[in-house]
Amino acid sequence: MRTVPGQDAVMRDVRSDPELQELARRFVRPDRRYLRLGGSLRRLSAVERATFVRDLAQAAHEITPAELGILFEGGWRERKTAAWLVAVAHRTEFRDLIGRLLLASGGPYAGAAYCVALARFGTAADAELLAAYLDHYLSRPDLDYDQPIVLGTLLYLDGVLGSESASRFLAPGGPWDRWLEARAVAALDPDDCRQGMQHLCAFVDETAEVFAPVSRGRQQS
Repeated sequence: MRTVPGQDAVMRDVRSDPELQELARRFVRPDRRYLRLGGSLRRLSAVERATFVRDLAQAAHEITPAELGILFEGGWRERKTAAWLVAVAHRTEFRDLIGRLLLASGGPYAGAAYCVALARFGTAADAELLAAYLDHYLSRPDLDYDQPIVLGTLLYLDGVLGSESASRFLAPGGPWDRWLEARAVAALDPDDCRQGMQHLCAFVDETAEVFAPVSRGRQQS
């Protein structure tokens, strides 16, 4: 497990936790949801996308805050799905938890989902959480975690907020350049990651448009 010193993440094992198993059955595994959330969304046909959007919006409406909290204590599949459901429902009360999980990097595959949620929240507080991650992990060229997608998300938020939070990381010879140089890898264009996050956020917005009337309809019934 990857951790930041002093940050011990709670982890429940879905194989031996009946409560978590039931939540995974309802919200994580239907139609292999946890695998489709991310870049593979682009490969859905129009019919598949419409169905997936509808079902994701329904799940975001049905799940309770307590159930989301339990999913965030599970493995990467549960945490990844929970972060997307939080993004769709705009549950900003999970901001600090998502920031802590992102910084802790307690497992693979969920980091991009945390970024989706923070990008969807879209405030200066979310930019600060992303910057805190970069302050820590761009100083660790031995670690190849979520640095590119986090930087791309921060660039995306700069565009939304009209801010320049990413500029200090991208200065010539700055933290990003030093991280790339120390890792001896081909140059990565952070703007590519920004565009990737923009596409993911567009999908969240599309799903949120379906979520809103579903939520209002349940409240009125």
